[in-house]
Amino acid sequence: MILRDQSLLDEILLDADTIQARVAELGAEISRDYAHTDHLLLVCILKGGVVFLTDLMRHIDVPHEIDFLAVTSYGAGARESTGDVRIVMDLSRPVQEKHLLIVEDIIDSGHTLKFVMDVLSARNPASIKLCTLLDKPSRRTIPIPVQYTGFQIPDKFVFGYGLDLDEKYRNLPFVGVVKKDVYFK
Repeated sequence: MILRDQSLLDEILLDADTIQARVAELGAEISRDYAHTDHLLLVCILKGGVVFLTDLMRHIDVPHEIDFLAVTSYGAGARESTGDVRIVMDLSRPVQEKHLLIVEDIIDSGHTLKFVMDVLSARNPASIKLCTLLDKPSRRTIPIPVQYTGFQIPDKFVFGYGLDLDEKYRNLPFVGVVKKDVYFK
């Protein structure tokens, strides 16, 4: 996949091969850690997490289910979270006594994931763990326990591999850095 508008791309932070290799490693780790249960539920945070989820679940060789949760903490056209998190689409099934693995594209401040984990904890699952493709620890304002991390990245505005740029470019097989002087005019 080639980015048509190359003027948006400052650099490719993570290429497709690097991402796929790490996703396979994460799938193997998760399979080992959940080998004892057949009550694993992967909870994908939409929309950004869906590309990561589809690749990750192919590498998890223990029985599991999937479900989707859509939350928002961004206003229209916003580049940073407002911190005001709300559920846009809830899970389709109860999670009581399930082992939940939240699958997220990126963790930034931690506000959204803290909200999600609090909401899901109140529903009495057997356990809750978190798997993220990208982690920006330098931006964290709320501590979040992350059990599975694909990559720690610097504080750069990224897109591709599920992460959008105004709802576009989620389909790119790599994670790119936005060229700020072009995009943030």
